[in-house]
Amino acid sequence: MVASCSKRKSPGCEPPAEDINYWDHEVAANNVNEEEQTCLYLTKLFENSLSRAKKTKLNCSEVLVPETLIRKIAQDVLCLSSSEPCGLRGSIIYINVETGNTCKKLDRIVYDSSVVPTFELTLIFRQDGSSWPSLSDFFFIGTCFTAGFRQALKLSPGFCLIKKKLYSSSARTVIEC
Repeated sequence: MVASCSKRKSPGCEPPAEDINYWDHEVAANNVNEEEQTCLYLTKLFENSLSRAKKTKLNCSEVLVPETLIRKIAQDVLCLSSSEPCGLRGSIIYINVETGNTCKKLDRIVYDSSVVPTFELTLIFRQDGSSWPSLSDFFFIGTCFTAGFRQALKLSPGFCLIKKKLYSSSARTVIEC
């Protein structure tokens, strides 16, 4: 099952301003603020995961990430977790990178260890294979780095996000971007 997560409201779906009282507006503002904070926190978790994996699992000195990629992934993760009983707190997130023909496991994030997980998300970053190696990569070959060490790994704007419910027989949900 391929899903699209978009919570944007279409014009005309919102109640007229006179029908919204002060408390409804405050609750809506607090929910947006909380969702934004959670999105920022997820973004930091993913960035930290990539940073830790640079030298240990990816064998590179830097990971180049498209500007809005991690934020988009965080928003999709929030969308997929919104239908779960414990929300994001009941998730385990596996982070992988697909380089060439192999998929490397980078990290496992348990969002809230005090909650029994109800679903797993597998995030697969993809390497950008369309870029040419930089001129500086040629200068460093054999001088500073050991064999198999790359200067930089450039990620593609495309990714795959797979949701698997742990206590349900329903089909998997896959988002491919």
